[in-house]
Amino acid sequence: MAQEYKLKDLSSLSLSPGAKQEVEVEGIENGKVLLVNAGGKIQALGSKCTHYGAPLVKGVMTASGRLTCPWHGACFNAKTGDVEDAPALDALPVFKVEERDGAVYITGEEAAIKSSKRKPNFKCNASGGAQKDKVVVVGGGSGTLGVVEGLREKGYDGPLTIISKEGYLPIDRTKLSKALLTDVDKLAWRDKDFLKSGDVEWVDGEVTGVDFSDRVVTTANGGKFGYTKLILATGGTPKLLPLQGFKVLGNIFTLRTAHDTKKIVDAIGDKGKKIVVVGSSFIGIEVAVATSKDNDVTVVGMEKVPLERVLGESIGAGLQKSLEAKGVKFYMEASVDKAEPSGSDPSNVGAVLLKDGTKLEADLVILGIGVSPATEYLRNNKVLRLEEDGSIKTDEEFRVVGFKDVYAIGDIASFPYHGPGGDGKFVRIEHWNVAQNAGRAVATSIAHPSVDSQQFMPVFWSALGAQLRYCGNTMLGWDDVIVDGKPEESTFVAYYTKGETVVAVATMGRDPVMVHSSQLMKMGKMPSKSELKNGLDVLSVSFPAV
Repeated sequence: MAQEYKLKDLSSLSLSPGAKQEVEVEGIENGKVLLVNAGGKIQALGSKCTHYGAPLVKGVMTASGRLTCPWHGACFNAKTGDVEDAPALDALPVFKVEERDGAVYITGEEAAIKSSKRKPNFKCNASGGAQKDKVVVVGGGSGTLGVVEGLREKGYDGPLTIISKEGYLPIDRTKLSKALLTDVDKLAWRDKDFLKSGDVEWVDGEVTGVDFSDRVVTTANGGKFGYTKLILATGGTPKLLPLQGFKVLGNIFTLRTAHDTKKIVDAIGDKGKKIVVVGSSFIGIEVAVATSKDNDVTVVGMEKVPLERVLGESIGAGLQKSLEAKGVKFYMEASVDKAEPSGSDPSNVGAVLLKDGTKLEADLVILGIGVSPATEYLRNNKVLRLEEDGSIKTDEEFRVVGFKDVYAIGDIASFPYHGPGGDGKFVRIEHWNVAQNAGRAVATSIAHPSVDSQQFMPVFWSALGAQLRYCGNTMLGWDDVIVDGKPEESTFVAYYTKGETVVAVATMGRDPVMVHSSQLMKMGKMPSKSELKNGLDVLSVSFPAV
C-alpha cells in the first residue's frame, strides 16, 4: 500500500531542467529515489537502472527528460518512467513528490522504492483482443524479448506466438561468455508465468521453412503456424574451423548457448586445465578472461593485436598488455594448421598446431571465430533471397525488403545504418543489446504504424579484464582514433573518427563518457575531431532542449 515518506535532508525542490539528484528516503533502509526535472516537471523516480542496478544519478539526462544509464545505455522516459531503449526491461516507478512546511515528501509503496522497478502490467487477452493481426516470432533470444515487451507495453493485444529451438526462455546471453554461467533459471529474464500474463504462446520447436505466399511457418515436428506479421530473429550460428581434427575430436567447443557453456564448464572441471582459445574477437577474449583465473589460457588470433578490427591497433595492444599481466598468453598474426588428438585419450583434442610449427598443448579448445546468420531454414526459399553472407536485407524499420509484413532483427539483419558515418549503408551488427532494440523498434512499427520508430544508437559492452563500453559503429570504417588515457591500465576514452565526424566511442573506467557521447551522437551534436583534439571535454557539452 502506498504511503507518504519524508526525504532526508531536503527542505525544498529546486532543480533546473535536465538536472537530477539522488536522495535518501527516511524510514526505508537503503531506500533512495532520484529527483529529476524532466521538461520542467520535478518528480521522483526509482534510483537504479532496472538492468543491472547502476545508479542513475551517475547517468545522463537531457533537458527534455531522456534518462540514460551510465553503464550499458538503457534509456528511460523520466516523465513516465517507461523504457525507451534496451537493455532495461522493467520501467522505473514514478512517485508523487510534494514540498511543504520546509520538507519534501514522496508517496509510494516501500517495495517499489527499494526495488526501483515497475514491471509491465500486460492487461491483454489474445482470445478477446484485436484479431486483425497474428504475430509469430521465430527465435527465442534478445530480439524476441524486445518484441514481446514492446508489443504488450504499446497496447498490441492480439495473438503472439514465439517458436524457439533453444530449449529455454530468453536469457541474459551476455553472461555466458563473460561469466560462464550455466543455470538457465537464473539467466532467464522472464519466467513462464510472466509470459502467460502477457498471453504469449511459447512453442519449443525448430522452424524448417516459411511459406511467404500462404503466410505459414512450419516446424520439424510438422507444426504449422499461420501469421499476418512475421518476425525472424534466429540469431547466429558459431563458425567452425574446416581443418584437420577440428570436426572429429572431442573437447573442442563453440560458445553460443547455455548448453555450450555447460559443456565447457564440465570439461574444465575444478581447475588447472590448458585451454586454447582460437579467435581474438570479443567472444574469444571474454572467454579467455573468464577462464584465466585458475587455468593456463592461450589465445590464437590472426590479427596483429586482439580486437583490432573493431577497436584498432593502439587499443588492442593496450588491452593485450593488460591481459598478459594477468597471465593470458597470446599468439597473434598466427594461423591454425590442425588439431591433434591427446596421447591419453585419442578421442579428445591434445594440442593445436600453428602453421609456423608451434605446438600448443590443450585439454580443451574454444572457438571464437565469429558467427554466420542462422538462416539455414530459408536457404532454398522460393520467395526470399538471402544476401551473400546469409543475412536478410531490411529497411530502416527492419522490414524485410520486398515484404510488407515480414521483419528481420538481430544477427541475421543487414539494415541501413544512419548513425554518424553511416550514410545509409547496410551493416550487420552482432550484439545482444542491438537485437533487443531492433525488437522494440519492430514492436513500435506493428503496434503504432503511424509512428516513426527512431533508429537507436548501437551500444554494447564487453568484459575484457575491465568493463569496456562502446557506442556507434566502426564496421563501416574510420581513419583516425583519438585516445585519452592508458589502455594498458584499463582507463581510457577512444574516439573513432572519419574525417571530422566521430563514428564511435569506446571507454574503460571513464563512465559516463560513452553514454553521454551516445546521446550527443544520436542528436547530431557530438563534438568534431578537431574540437576533441584541442582538449574539449565531452561531458561539458550540454544537451539541447529538444
